[in-house]
Amino acid sequence: MNTTRHEEFREYVAARGPALLRAATQLTSDRAEAEDLLQAALAKTYLAWDRINDRASVDGYVRRAMVNTQISWWRRRKLEIYPTDELPDQPVDDHTRRSEMHDALGRALDRLPTRQRLAVMLRYYEDMPEAEIAEVLGVSVGTVKSTVSRAMARLRDDAGLGDDFPDIPPQA
Repeated sequence: MNTTRHEEFREYVAARGPALLRAATQLTSDRAEAEDLLQAALAKTYLAWDRINDRASVDGYVRRAMVNTQISWWRRRKLEIYPTDELPDQPVDDHTRRSEMHDALGRALDRLPTRQRLAVMLRYYEDMPEAEIAEVLGVSVGTVKSTVSRAMARLRDDAGLGDDFPDIPPQA
């Protein structure tokens, strides 16, 4: 990679890094894992930088790399997880203050199946159109619509989410 392209990549990461890290954090629900995920996706993007002719599509390329990497990691971990009778220790918070609503929504999103969580994250956090989500996830637009619809219904009906907001009256 020549110096100009290297500088372009560095500028891209500096400009888009925080937004991409937020997306990675929503995909993983863990800041440290999100940093690893983003780093892996950016490494793949760096290797392909010379082949990406349309700079407007770089965000899509990085998001797709993050989704693919997250799915690969999830599949690998799924093979390593064995149920036990012991509950794991609660993870220590990283001492950042987040709003009560953000925490509750994060817990509700964590309870969604992986595909539903990815679809909701891409649709509402990344504000991607359904056609682009379908392309990223490798499914039809109809599948994206039904997946997002089911996920939103689960979030609305999530008993745990209702417990997180006792002051909010239920909608009729």
